[in-house]
Amino acid sequence: MKALLLATTVIAGLAVPGTALAQDVAADQAAETQANEGLAEIVVTAQRRVESLQKAAVAVSAVTGADLIKSGITETANLGRLVPSLVVQPTGGTTSFFLRGVGTNSQNSFAENAIAFNFNGVYVGRPTAPAGVFYDLERVEVVKGPQGTLYGRNATGGAINVIPKKPKLGAFGAEGMAEYGNYDSKKAALALNVPIGDIMALRVAGQIVDRDGYISDGYDDDKGEAVRASLLIQPSDMWSMTLVADYYNQRGKGAGAVLLPEARYSVPALEDRVSVSDPRAQAAVRGLAAGIFAPPFCGGPGNFVNSGCIALAGTDGFTDNQFYGVSATVVGDMGFGTLTVIPAWRKSDVNVRTYLPGFAGDIVDVAEQTSLEVRLSSKEDQALRYVLGLFYFAEDQITENFFRQGNISTTRFNPRLETESYAAFGQLTFDVTDTFRLVAGGRYTREDKSQFTSTAAGGLPGPIQPPLGTPFTGDLTFEKFTWKAGVEWDAGPASLVYANVATGFKSGGFFVAQPPANTFAPETLTAYTVGAKNRFFDNKLQLNFEAFYWDYKDQQITFVGGVRTGAGIFAQGSTTVNAGKSRIFGAEFEARFAPSRNDLFSLNVQYLNGKYNTLRTSNFSPTGAPVTTGCTTVGSRLANPGVNGARFYDIDCSGKPTVNSPKWALNLGYERTFAMTDDLNLILGARGNIESSRFMNSNYRPEEKQDGFAMADAYATIEAAGGWNITAFINNITDEEVLARAGTRPILDFPVGTLRPPRTYGVRVGFGF
Repeated sequence: MKALLLATTVIAGLAVPGTALAQDVAADQAAETQANEGLAEIVVTAQRRVESLQKAAVAVSAVTGADLIKSGITETANLGRLVPSLVVQPTGGTTSFFLRGVGTNSQNSFAENAIAFNFNGVYVGRPTAPAGVFYDLERVEVVKGPQGTLYGRNATGGAINVIPKKPKLGAFGAEGMAEYGNYDSKKAALALNVPIGDIMALRVAGQIVDRDGYISDGYDDDKGEAVRASLLIQPSDMWSMTLVADYYNQRGKGAGAVLLPEARYSVPALEDRVSVSDPRAQAAVRGLAAGIFAPPFCGGPGNFVNSGCIALAGTDGFTDNQFYGVSATVVGDMGFGTLTVIPAWRKSDVNVRTYLPGFAGDIVDVAEQTSLEVRLSSKEDQALRYVLGLFYFAEDQITENFFRQGNISTTRFNPRLETESYAAFGQLTFDVTDTFRLVAGGRYTREDKSQFTSTAAGGLPGPIQPPLGTPFTGDLTFEKFTWKAGVEWDAGPASLVYANVATGFKSGGFFVAQPPANTFAPETLTAYTVGAKNRFFDNKLQLNFEAFYWDYKDQQITFVGGVRTGAGIFAQGSTTVNAGKSRIFGAEFEARFAPSRNDLFSLNVQYLNGKYNTLRTSNFSPTGAPVTTGCTTVGSRLANPGVNGARFYDIDCSGKPTVNSPKWALNLGYERTFAMTDDLNLILGARGNIESSRFMNSNYRPEEKQDGFAMADAYATIEAAGGWNITAFINNITDEEVLARAGTRPILDFPVGTLRPPRTYGVRVGFGF
């Protein structure tokens, strides 16, 4: 497959006829449209064509590379600080994304996100793989709402596009940054742009991050090294080809967890950020277990921990991950349109031991993907414009997952998963008049999935670690046509009004259980949207507004359920079912105001009202004890009659709010530039983030709810005309404790959570020429 992709790249490059390129020129011109006074123009490619952010009839937030540096963002987990509708959850070696309440709780190697993550125009399939790309960036685009036409695969709730800086012909340049902060945080980044003759340029960038953990015992650290090389070849105005290779080595202890307060026992204060593996937390868990009935094979009442049936979280967690990628982007002007061909190969090699759920989990996951996208975009100066394309994606995944709660429960599985996805898509825009346009698009997707899996579930009174059972196989095929239809109206020279209906689709798949009850169906979302984008007062004031209503059906819900093992009995495991049906509506308002060249105000407000019309699950209790939930338990039954006391509890959460959906989210900021001398400026800035309460998962325990909070950051920068700068910064000034994720540790049934970063501060020095 790699040879095929390379051959496709060469053929596409040679096949482009000799007419002028426009894409890079348009991007450069748009990027330079900022007047001496007024708001800068931001160019995006969210609709697979180069256009101004204000002319894109879609809800998209664009964060520039400079803003990412100011915010100290070096990983996906912190991106939500700049985009109020985005929630990012670390989940023990994986990353879960939620946009406007739509997302996936990734729990093991079967998980796939409902928000598409794209790096340099390439879809990244594994939720483990977005790490390590947040340096030397042009911008990050967060596209909100289903993108079933132009993006397709797993873009039910939207897409995140990470766009790195590209090489420039004929100019040598260098950019660098070094930073030191509390928690012994050390960051350094360097990028070099080297021209090679008149037709080639090489850009090499790298980053090193080394920070101690935010919680005791060293968890929640950040350590890694990344490098990226980009080679631009443009022998004439006929065509260009950009080759990109990247590598990231992620290490350290990884994400950690803390005990969340609850009524049954006292836990260390959240402000102390005490790890679940800390002796103080372990003592609290031991005290809780001492008051809970345990069966005779676990030593009798109060002896769950003493007997070893329940194992405490350890300090030996680690992250040892490597990510690789190679891609080519061939762009040429065919005379009647622009041809873009993007072949790519990526590999993620993940080796993690995590105690994020309160017990041990070892995950080894090697995933290799190849993809090819071919697009043809029409010229912009015609009444009927189009984007047409073909897409191919294949992934091979070899994994080993081993979860150990103690001698009472162990789960091991080693799925071999294969996925192939094919799609054909197109979107048309027709000018009815000079100011009114019709938009229509569609995408046909076929997806084939297969598995070859062995499982083993153990625990007292039976074998603790039984051998893997006989492998079983499975094959699934899904087909779907998604579409979009809308209108656009230029209400003024700098005012756009739009309305559309769009659909999204995420295919079904497998979860870890013996067949036949080990699959789930696709989920779909239909979004109704109306919005407006406006600039006033000579480009000084920007007011954007969007209202939306989403109809979410057959929602894939992942929770701790009962899975059938090779021995024919049910054991505890991660289960995914089509249990949810919800409706989500809301509005988002964005304002930016630059009254002078030295002042910039920003405001983003989102209102979100999400509710599950239907949400029913069957939760599993290995001991038979009632499942703690904030929902209604409507019944229970024995899971393994005559074998043990495990029970299923039928839980009804219908009417509850959608998870990770704060009703109100507000981001605001102000930046002021003072001219100290002709060559020296002082820039002072502050930004704040206010969010109302939200539940972190579909169990709705009150202890796993994040209350409303407010956070603030500030920075001061001295910037010289010669290209150097120095910044002092402080983030989370008031040192708030805010949950990034939460869940329940089974059997003992206590809640654990992961916290967002505490107060951080430091100094950053940068240069560029």
